[in-house]
Amino acid sequence: MTQAPTPEPAGPRAPVFGLITPEDWYRVPLLPADRREASVEALIKRQFTGVDDQPVLRRKAEEQLLGTAETAVGQGGVVLYLSFLEAGGIPLSASLLVSRIQERFDGLDVVASLAGTGEVTLESLPAVGRVARVRRQERTKHSRKLGSEFADTVVEYFVPVPDRDEVLMLTFSTPLEPIADAMVELFDAVAGTLRWQHRDEEPTGEERE
Repeated sequence: MTQAPTPEPAGPRAPVFGLITPEDWYRVPLLPADRREASVEALIKRQFTGVDDQPVLRRKAEEQLLGTAETAVGQGGVVLYLSFLEAGGIPLSASLLVSRIQERFDGLDVVASLAGTGEVTLESLPAVGRVARVRRQERTKHSRKLGSEFADTVVEYFVPVPDRDEVLMLTFSTPLEPIADAMVELFDAVAGTLRWQHRDEEPTGEERE
């Protein structure tokens, strides 16, 4: 189980969350900054292993990923997951941003105001209970820049944090519109593994599916 350190607002200490993610999803902790930078550096080193003749491309990839991570922090992000899954040699691109929002969970009205567009429904996750779920399509700046005809498929979960005026937000995204439904099934499966662990409990270690 992935234990994600999170910044602490005033009040009782929040439980940490755990998620089970696919083996080929890379986890980037966003806080503190030095940990974020070290994780990005390790990821770039892994991705460019054996490629010694592309220093400009490597530097550009690192700058882009650091920029994405810093933007995520500005949105309340605490951890970012990036998918490196492949099927038949085709990358199954996806990401998951986990954020904390200082907002009381009062049902669909609050969630709808946070989510903006999309279909909002109330769901129940096995270990955490009632949550709100949003599925929407989004044309990102990156996809427009690349001239892609496809929109990103985004699935968001809004989860009330126990005993807190706070919401944990899971934002899944994939640019693979032709297989969006299959990717959404994967996103829903990952969200279904979410659970809380209080800080005075023994850590369970890291689990992956």
